[in-house]
Amino acid sequence: MMLVYGCGKINQFSGAISVAKTLPELTGMELMWAFYGYSLPYALIIGFLEVTGALLIFYKRTRIIGCFLTSAILVNVILQIIFFEVLQGALITAIILQISTLIVLWMNKCKVIEAYQTLTKPTKPSATFKKRILAFGITFVLFVVLWFLQHYLTSFISHSL
Repeated sequence: MMLVYGCGKINQFSGAISVAKTLPELTGMELMWAFYGYSLPYALIIGFLEVTGALLIFYKRTRIIGCFLTSAILVNVILQIIFFEVLQGALITAIILQISTLIVLWMNKCKVIEAYQTLTKPTKPSATFKKRILAFGITFVLFVVLWFLQHYLTSFISHSL
């Protein structure tokens, strides 16, 4: 089903941007459709990710990655359906697909646990307290510098346009 929905993104939102209503007159679903219809590349990227997740689920070696990718997409879709008040049939379908993805993960729970343990296993001895404080200080200073740089660059660019 994710393959079908992903491939459908090519045409799904065509014409959605040409709504003859003012913004306050739009329903949540019309607003969401206009948002997706505004940018074909955005819809195509979402479709590509849906197709990629579905294809990854087909193969044992990439099944878990495909489930996590598909799950991330489906959670986003479910939230959009709920908050933009899209048709209930779409919500039921998305929930069924999400449950199916969770079932596949459950069926591969040993591999999921092994992957989690591998990803969270420390690779070297823990840094000393002084090194942690130094790393935190450097990170904080970089954050502040980058925040000011971002703030002033965006202000400069927006004023020069």
